[in-house]
Parts: sequence; C-alpha cells; structure tokens
Amino acid sequence: MDAAPFQSEKQQAADWFRTLRDRIVAGFEGLEDSHAAGPFADQPPGRFEVTETRRKSDDGGDAGGGLMSVMRGGRVFEKVGVNVSQVYGTLAPRAQAAMAARKGIPGMAEDPRFWASGISLVAHMQNPHAPAVHMNTRMFWTPHAWWFGGGSDLNPCIEYAEDTAHFHATQKAHLGPHGAELYPRLKAWADEYFFIPHRGRARGVGGIFMDDHCTGDWQADFALTRDIGNAFLPAFLPLVEKRRTQSFSDADKDAQLIHRGLYAEYNLVYDRGTKFGLETGHDANAVLMSLPPLAKWV
Repeated sequence: MDAAPFQSEKQQAADWFRTLRDRIVAGFEGLEDSHAAGPFADQPPGRFEVTETRRKSDDGGDAGGGLMSVMRGGRVFEKVGVNVSQVYGTLAPRAQAAMAARKGIPGMAEDPRFWASGISLVAHMQNPHAPAVHMNTRMFWTPHAWWFGGGSDLNPCIEYAEDTAHFHATQKAHLGPHGAELYPRLKAWADEYFFIPHRGRARGVGGIFMDDHCTGDWQADFALTRDIGNAFLPAFLPLVEKRRTQSFSDADKDAQLIHRGLYAEYNLVYDRGTKFGLETGHDANAVLMSLPPLAKWV
C-alpha cells in the first residue's frame, strides 16, 4: 500500500479525534458548571489541565505526540482523562511481533513502520451512584494495511438497570445505519473483551467494541468509527445528570473503591491499548491516565 494516497485519510481521522475530544471536554466542564445541588456542589467546578505529550523515536527524533487532558477533584468527576494522540515511526520488536500475530494486519513481520491516531477517555466519578465509563476510537496504518478500532463500555459500581438499558439503546441507535447485525456483534465482542479471566467476571455492564476493523471501504469504516464516538455523550451524560445529586453512604463509597480495583487490574494486565502505548514509547502518564485516583482491594 502506497503511503501517499492515505495522507488525506490519516489527517481526516486525526482531525475527527481532536474534534470529538473538544466536544467531550466542553460537555464534561459543562456538567461541572451546572452541578449546583447535592454532594460536592460546594466545591469549585473542575477544569481540565492540558499537557502536550511528545514521543521520541529510537534515534531521538520526533515521532508524534498528543494532548493529555486530565481533571481531578471536580464536583462531578473525581478523575477524568481525555487524551488524543497522533504517533508514527517504527514499532519496537515486541510490539511488532504482537501486531504481526494479529489477524487482518499483514506485512508487520517484514515492515515495522506505522502511524496511529485516536482518542482515549476514562472517567471516575465522585458520586458512587454515577457510573465510571471508558471510550476510545483509533485508526492504525501501515504500508500494507489500515484498520479502525474502539468502543465504549459502562462501569457502574452500583448498577441501575434503566441506566444500563439507556447506554446500550443509545449505542444501538447510532450503529443502526451501519447494518442491523453490527450492534449485536460489537456488543458480544465487548462482553468478551472487557472480561477479567482471573476474577471470572466482566469489569462492568458492557457496551460495544471492535478491533482490526477494515472492510476495504475506508469511508464506510471511518463513518462507523465516527458514530461510535458520536454515541458517547448522549449515552453517558444523561446518566451522570440523573445520579450526581443522589446521597450516598460510606458503604456505597467502599463499593466504588473495590470496583475500581477491578478496573485497575484489567487495565494493567489485559488491556491492549495500555500494552501498545507502553511498548511504543508513548508518554507513560498519558498511557496510565486510565487508572483511578483511589482504589482498594478486599
């Protein structure tokens, strides 16, 4: 695959991830501003701290970077990170071997050059009734192939059936234009992917997930990726607006911290994105942004 024809596509994808990042940051800061009653309402509204990240190649040259946006100690969000990145260069041997072994990514064993861009988000909430959430979408390119991946999943420590139903129904509606068979397949993929084998349980109530997605029609695959991103705010914000004012007990907070322990275990042991970020030399703080501010184990 010639690199030149994909310059426009790569730029479109990177621009979209940045646009989605800006919309989410504005929406989350809006939640902070509008939280005028209930727990934590007497605190100042939270704001994102934005840090530029840079990735260096093995020879010390520029290999891309991104923006790490983190809010800590807000009225609604105890810790939330929204990162975007655009990185490129050659994969380190371990990452190259892992990518070469994956179905649908030809040529990686012979040619380690790559380009990747995406958005990654994890939100840990102040109120244990409000669910934690994860979302990411990304595009990966090599001289031999390209693919999209990502999704979002809900991680409540106190589950409400109506919240779970709303989250899934919103995602289903956004995926509907891409084929009736798509939502059930991506939901089942999320159930399989966001499972913690050593605990024998899922880390949350699921969502949607895909990886190595390439139908051969870049525009169609990009449109699907955009709609996965577009589903996020309408799926998640109403749940926070409903739960952020509820009172909670010490037992509720304890349940939240224990559930966060599960989240940390999954991200450190199994998550592909964490492994890829660390193995390709990306900023470790940005890669580990997903970890909760506080957690506990029984």
